[in-house]
Amino acid sequence: MFLVDSHCHLDFPDFAAELDDVIARSRDAGVQMMLTICTHLSKFEQVRAVAEAYPEVYCTVGIHPHEAANEPEVDAETLMRLAEHPKVVGFGETGLDFYYEHSPRAEQERSFRAHIAAARTARLPIIIHTRNADDDTLRILDDEMGKGAFPGLIHCFSSSHQVAERAVEHGMYISFSGIATFKKAEDIRESARTLPLDRLLVETDAPYLAPIPHRGKRNEPAFTRHTAACLARELGLSEQAFAEATSRNFFTLFKKVPSPF
Repeated sequence: MFLVDSHCHLDFPDFAAELDDVIARSRDAGVQMMLTICTHLSKFEQVRAVAEAYPEVYCTVGIHPHEAANEPEVDAETLMRLAEHPKVVGFGETGLDFYYEHSPRAEQERSFRAHIAAARTARLPIIIHTRNADDDTLRILDDEMGKGAFPGLIHCFSSSHQVAERAVEHGMYISFSGIATFKKAEDIRESARTLPLDRLLVETDAPYLAPIPHRGKRNEPAFTRHTAACLARELGLSEQAFAEATSRNFFTLFKKVPSPF
């Protein structure tokens, strides 16, 4: 089994006391690669240090929309410079979150567009967070794609199917988290069934959103396997076939990560 956890937060305090064990459990579960995601530019060195410490871990650089007004204003040039490190393979997470609105919408959009500019120029993927902001996310994606294509994905997908379809039309990928295993998430599973297999990824968003049968507990990369098993059943595939397909998709998108395939 070869699975990739395409989105986790291994620098978070939740893992500090047992990170070696967390990585070991991931290997034992068949999760052979992990992408740990930056949320605060001010904490980027901690994120990068985790990636440097483990051969199967890579990382991104960026600012979560929650932090857009709290972190120093960032530009594409700064992001691209930090992404020159061999372990840094993408930008974000960035995007729009109008559910909590911890940062003003204008600040979120400004930061989002700066990350897009970096992705377009560096040709590295952008990891997009969108919550309660479907219309504005699509507006920005349509506008920015008109300026020139850029690679990326919608992470922890929980939006309308229209968002997924439009993102795929733009050449992007859709990543599914443990939410897909929840009983009331039939609409998300329906999106997974109807999207092209070659555009699907899986993730944990650990330490958040643990899938069934671990719902309510701290999530970790090893639990990617439960989400993958659920989606494999939905698509009528073996776990092995689904794992291989989504792993190949990861390496197709994140071209900077050496592929074993």
